[in-house]
Amino acid sequence: MNWKKVANKILFPSVWIIVFLGILSAIGLAYVFMNGAEEILLAIPVYVISFYTLSVACLYSIFIFPSQYKSIKEKVLKKQFVNRYINDLEYRNKASLFCSLAVNLLYVTVNVIYTFINHTAWFGVLAVYYLILSVMRFLLARYVYKNKLWQDEERELKYTRLCGIILTTLNLVLSGAILMILYQKKGFEYIGILIYVMAAYTFYITVTAIIDLVKYRKYNNSILSVTKVIKLASALVSMLSLETAMFAQFGADMSESSKQLMIALTGAGISIVIITMSVMLIVGTTKKIKKIRNKI
Repeated sequence: MNWKKVANKILFPSVWIIVFLGILSAIGLAYVFMNGAEEILLAIPVYVISFYTLSVACLYSIFIFPSQYKSIKEKVLKKQFVNRYINDLEYRNKASLFCSLAVNLLYVTVNVIYTFINHTAWFGVLAVYYLILSVMRFLLARYVYKNKLWQDEERELKYTRLCGIILTTLNLVLSGAILMILYQKKGFEYIGILIYVMAAYTFYITVTAIIDLVKYRKYNNSILSVTKVIKLASALVSMLSLETAMFAQFGADMSESSKQLMIALTGAGISIVIITMSVMLIVGTTKKIKKIRNKI
């Protein structure tokens, strides 16, 4: 038996095996942590498979992926959709809008269903929140689907101003959610390892939203700018959700008054940021529209 070949196959399996084991590990770990089965005998093979998958994935990333990166990149860029998504700013923004709209509509549907199942206004508030995001993204998605950017500046500014006005209503819904968190003990809870996944995701979308907001200013287009404002507003509210989940998971030693103070301060800060952004959108676009009409 050629032990070198055997070891090579064990340490460097095919990509599809790594992907399959990764999915299997994720499902297994989710089951173990969500059902409190950490001490059950079934958890041992789940831990072993997860450790093996993580190890071979790291080895593949260190020894195999760097040498194949160039050829993989060339193959990916040959795909028309990928190439256009990377190089075409307008197409990328359009695709992003439609994807985020689809996700928001899914959240609206799920929260409406939960509202009737659980007979609670909490999920109704969340449904309204995602509905407002959906309305703004629908308006922008419909515009970019029918029109090219930089073609009609005045019309783009009007759409941006309308989104700024709608964004103020988001703040009202946020205020209602904060009051429910403070006085009705509502909030978010993530079971087991899921809270760490949500924490990483929330910080990622918040950081990328801030970077995009700054980066897209150089393109001098109101539609592009307002999509990033909406993205940032959504990310900030996700930070509030994560804070309530963190308190539920790790805040057993904190007093109730301290939790309420932290949530109130975070909510107030987010509300101020959203109101400031919406006012800047409304005032800024109104001034630009007046300048365009004065020139005409």
